Amino acid sequence: MSDILLPRIPVTEVFPVVEDGTLAAKATENEPLPIRATVFREGHDAFAAEAVLLDPDGVEHMRAPMADIAPGLDRYEAWVKPDRPGTWSFRVDSWSDPYATWRHDATIKVDAGVDVELMLEEGALLMERAIDGNALNNPLQKPLDTKDAEVLRDAAAHLRDTSRSVQQRLSAGVSSHVRAVFRAHPVRDLLGSSREYPLAVARERALTGAWYEIFPRSAGAFQREDGSWVSGTLKQASYELDRIAEMGFDVVYLTPIHPIGTTNRKGKNNTLVAYEGDPGSPYGIGSPDGGHDAIHPELGDFNDFDDFVERALELGLEVALDFALQCSPDHPWVTEHPEWFTTRADGSIAFAENPPKKYQDIYPLNFDNDYDGIYEAIRDVLEVWIEHGVTIFRVDNPHTKPVRFWQEIIADVHDTHPEIIFLAEAFTRPAMMRTLGAVGFDQSYTYFAWRTQKQEIEEYLTEVSTQTAHLMRPSFWPTTHDILTPQMTTGGTAIFAIRAMLAALGAPNWGIYSGYEFVENVQRPGFEEQNDNEKYEFRPRNWEDAEPLGITRLFTLLNAARAKHPALRQLHQLRIHPTSHPEIICFSKQVSGAFTESGNTDTVICIVSLNPHEGVSGTVHIDLNDLGIQTPGGHIRVVDELDGATYIWGSEGWVDLSPVTRLGHVFSVEPTIDLEPWTNRH
Repeated sequence: MSDILLPRIPVTEVFPVVEDGTLAAKATENEPLPIRATVFREGHDAFAAEAVLLDPDGVEHMRAPMADIAPGLDRYEAWVKPDRPGTWSFRVDSWSDPYATWRHDATIKVDAGVDVELMLEEGALLMERAIDGNALNNPLQKPLDTKDAEVLRDAAAHLRDTSRSVQQRLSAGVSSHVRAVFRAHPVRDLLGSSREYPLAVARERALTGAWYEIFPRSAGAFQREDGSWVSGTLKQASYELDRIAEMGFDVVYLTPIHPIGTTNRKGKNNTLVAYEGDPGSPYGIGSPDGGHDAIHPELGDFNDFDDFVERALELGLEVALDFALQCSPDHPWVTEHPEWFTTRADGSIAFAENPPKKYQDIYPLNFDNDYDGIYEAIRDVLEVWIEHGVTIFRVDNPHTKPVRFWQEIIADVHDTHPEIIFLAEAFTRPAMMRTLGAVGFDQSYTYFAWRTQKQEIEEYLTEVSTQTAHLMRPSFWPTTHDILTPQMTTGGTAIFAIRAMLAALGAPNWGIYSGYEFVENVQRPGFEEQNDNEKYEFRPRNWEDAEPLGITRLFTLLNAARAKHPALRQLHQLRIHPTSHPEIICFSKQVSGAFTESGNTDTVICIVSLNPHEGVSGTVHIDLNDLGIQTPGGHIRVVDELDGATYIWGSEGWVDLSPVTRLGHVFSVEPTIDLEPWTNRH
């Protein structure tokens, strides 16, 4: 028999739990999250359950009554909110509820004239038990304070008052005042608890952010009359920061800024031969000028980098740095530590391969040859950049390194720098993506770019907000420097606007690769990436030329809506709403007033056309009651965050969307009547 016994009132199938509690489920400061469990008991007596949230010191932070969310299946749920980062925990308490049992039985029996005096006396005795803090097999039950005790003492007296009618006596025991006391201070007979399960609570930026990606070498780059190029610099890249901040982005992401090797350097569009002046891929890291802990001389030095970081912070931007663990053949590690790489039968070091692809300009690390040595070197590299103000690392291809390595090194970094955030760039099998999140990655790239049809978008939004939210925090990117899906090549400005809206509204964390404002949509033949790819050449841009396309303004409006509405910055509470047109998608995001500073529930209804070529129109169906925003008249007032227009909506609304006029709505529901959809009622 197992040494671990279930509580007297069984609690099973607790959520969120990762690997039976061996790994911590993800949570974020100030974001509500659901706790669920299956709770039941023998017989017909009433029972209750609460989710108990414990802070990093093990002190009880809050208790939340659990409500039945699947009648007949015994599935219960409550919402809790940690208020600071750290290693938290939670459990589920269950108990027998004698007051609910008595109220149910007494109502039936008294009405039927069965055991009337006995039932009324049992009610009075229960009131006295509650006053004294006397619960069955529960030494933690506390006596009531004077005010609540007086309410129950008066009720007990009325239950025993034979001068009153039977119904008057019963009414005294089930009055709203009595019920309120028992809601606040239930008699917890047979109290028991599940195990305590860990929650890794991260700071808010781990969940929510608006990223803007740049290649620093393109900023200020120019071509001489002879055709040769002059690289941009970190100093010139810092001049871009004001523009990025003005659009409402809060993370600036730099592709690798390290020295680039010359051996087997890639040329334009990933050709195997580089010509004079080709800058090479910044992912071919390492040269005689240094490796991962160095800066490409053409970009500047650490003083320039420090100035870049300082200016970014002044503008409210955090700096994310690409962290790509592979080496050019010219990397210092290749000569200093050849054992860190895979040696082939002919004595050569193996290039990175993803058959049939070959990456002749990089060597992958072989962690199995000298795990400790490689670990210490990488840990030292991370420390260098942390000391220079980097707070976020976008990790390139983490799925090609051992999962255990990431589990160890992320925990190691978080021990001394808990504010550091790691984003996993792993477009790979679901098991690997989920596990990388589970072992420590704070954020994860997703399949969003490839989800294009209404049904698959709806399914994916539901998946990342419910099924995997405790394992990985999603980041939505319409394009990256590596990805340009076929959809983006044919829809012009409209499809770029549509995908930006879906990304910014569908996930609390989203990102844009610079140049998106220009609708750069020409694919390299045979590949899902841009032609004339910035990975292999300089690509300076005149940003004023992008203004007429309107994407810049759209970014600004979307990021302003996200900053205004906490609902758009949380992950868990997303609902899909039916529409009559197959190319109109509607979803809402919501935060209960119990968890907002204003005390008002924040609800945002997002409606987006999926057709970049033609106008679409149809009906949107909103279950106002399900959202907790039902009004006596059945109407709500909504304000479009994209243009400030106000509308009166009901359970059905008509939308007319077009690439020419508008492609979507971002409706903020004005507070009218707040029914608190997450409040648990008995």
